[in-house]
Amino acid sequence: MIMSNYDDLFAGAARQDTPKSEFKPASAFDKETWAAQKQAERAEVFALMDCASEAVISNSKDFQSYLDVQSRFDKYSAGNILLILTQNPDATQLRDFDSWKENGVSIKKSEKGVSILEPGDEYTREDGTTAVSYNVKKVFDISQTTAKPQPAPHPVNERELIKALMTNPPVPIVISNQLPDNVGANYDPQNLVINIRQGMDGASIIRSLTQELAHAETDGRDGKYSRGGSAFTAYCASYVVCRKHGVDVSGYDFSKLPESYKDMDAQKARWELSKIRLTSGAVLENISKSLGEQRTAQKKTQPER
Repeated sequence: MIMSNYDDLFAGAARQDTPKSEFKPASAFDKETWAAQKQAERAEVFALMDCASEAVISNSKDFQSYLDVQSRFDKYSAGNILLILTQNPDATQLRDFDSWKENGVSIKKSEKGVSILEPGDEYTREDGTTAVSYNVKKVFDISQTTAKPQPAPHPVNERELIKALMTNPPVPIVISNQLPDNVGANYDPQNLVINIRQGMDGASIIRSLTQELAHAETDGRDGKYSRGGSAFTAYCASYVVCRKHGVDVSGYDFSKLPESYKDMDAQKARWELSKIRLTSGAVLENISKSLGEQRTAQKKTQPER
């Protein structure tokens, strides 16, 4: 069998004879370069976080915006909430590329992801203590994808929410007729009880009760609790919980931030924000658990069809 020769087809093409010794294959993986790139990414994200920390505690509008983002992403750390606030404050549902892909959703062209931090491996510091490294992770909001916009979740009705707040609280909740006229509820650290006024409307009960439950959560029962010291944290936590569950928050006022915020560096600012997140998170976790129990009980009592 005679093989056809097609060399004549390339007669007019440019020719370049490259000696074998000059051939350069793709460069091998450079671990040190990769590590340096990752370190630079982390440094950039931490710098962004520091900048956001200082901005939030020095501007009342930015501070309230931070709490709004926290109400939508209550499982995220304070640091990651700051990063979301800085990069995509209107985000409502964040997932990484692979997670969206697994659900048959694509990222739109030219969309830039939000950089957050996720825990990596543990390592030992020079002083012998153990720490956790963090890696930069890119996540995308649903608005940046081909997914159809999700309808807003139907808010829990006031009766169910109040019942959830009163189920397994950190301290007992009792009706009181001894509260001052302008006080809806009050945490009593001496008797470890929350007194609440009778006869209030649903939204007022929720706003009052969430704030006092937050006070009870900040009390470590170690004699160090003070109402004044916990007041702003509890106030913010109440706002977050109410915002999360669609309760009217128009009466909350953040125009005056604590004087102590003025002298805080970025690290201290994040610690204060973390206290708000942890306190509101404890209240929200109890609500979620209680609502789940309510719905399970309702299903058991419903007749089969």
